[in-house]
Amino acid sequence: MTKRRPAGARKLLATVRLPKALTLSAFSTPQQCVLHQSTIETELDPEPAFAEVTAFAPATIANLGPGFDFLGCAVDGLGDSVTLKIDPETRSGRLVITSIHGDPTKKISLIPNFNCTGIAAIAAMKMLGICSCGLSLSLHKGLPLGSGLGSSAASAAAAALAVNHLLGNRLPVSDLVLAGLESEATVSGYHAANIAPALMGGFVLVQTYAPLPLISLPFPADKDLFFVGTPRFWGWRCLLTPLVEPRRKGLIPGMTEVMKGAVGAGAYGCTISRAGPTAVAVTDCEERGREIGQAMVEAFLKDGKLRASASVHRLDRVVAKVLSTS
Repeated sequence: MTKRRPAGARKLLATVRLPKALTLSAFSTPQQCVLHQSTIETELDPEPAFAEVTAFAPATIANLGPGFDFLGCAVDGLGDSVTLKIDPETRSGRLVITSIHGDPTKKISLIPNFNCTGIAAIAAMKMLGICSCGLSLSLHKGLPLGSGLGSSAASAAAAALAVNHLLGNRLPVSDLVLAGLESEATVSGYHAANIAPALMGGFVLVQTYAPLPLISLPFPADKDLFFVGTPRFWGWRCLLTPLVEPRRKGLIPGMTEVMKGAVGAGAYGCTISRAGPTAVAVTDCEERGREIGQAMVEAFLKDGKLRASASVHRLDRVVAKVLSTS
């Protein structure tokens, strides 16, 4: 739709290439959303709707065994948050990262172009054509680096969502996925198995990458699904794949016995999340999940000589969300 401004308005209208709007509503059958390019007119450099926004994106589990780089889901209770605000001290059209919390390693760069949060935020800013205000960002890490839980995707998703909401929520979810993919391509590879479920919630299947069809896979609303994992190593016999799993199991001491222990304790199965080192088991009962977690911890200690603790998290059906505005 063409948006018009009164004569003499200072804002510009321009024709740019952006994905078509993506409608993600409740559904009972798999819903395919194809991200493809179309020429639309969009308003550049929109007026900010808020002075400050804090957004959150959840942890994600990718691959789930055979779905290598094509299947992922979101889990509740874990994730990253980003606080973004209009900053008069920052040059117009630019982004600065002022602080990073929750990174004891101090490995995350404050330079936006070398930070997955900054890359996604800048990509969203470019989509919106922001040039009349500067933004500053603070990252709060709730996920450890290299955990296999979509740490970079959570940061990127929260950043893209925050930029969009701060500027009036003008971009569809499809654009936010693409902004996050630009970040993922830089830091961990061009795959949407983490960034898509972080933004869309639930299970998401990536059919191909050119174009990028995203298929939301419904899980029965009256059922629960829990993921049991070790925070340092997280964690369906049906999920095991003969192509990738055997090679990765050998890199995690005791992983074979951990998988056996999880299934023996009642899990539907156990696999490695993304590239690891997180091991994830799946069950439909939270209490049983705690028992499975204990079995995994014991197996890690006995057979891998590794100390670990387990946590249980429910499948997150809710998309990345805005926590506060001002």
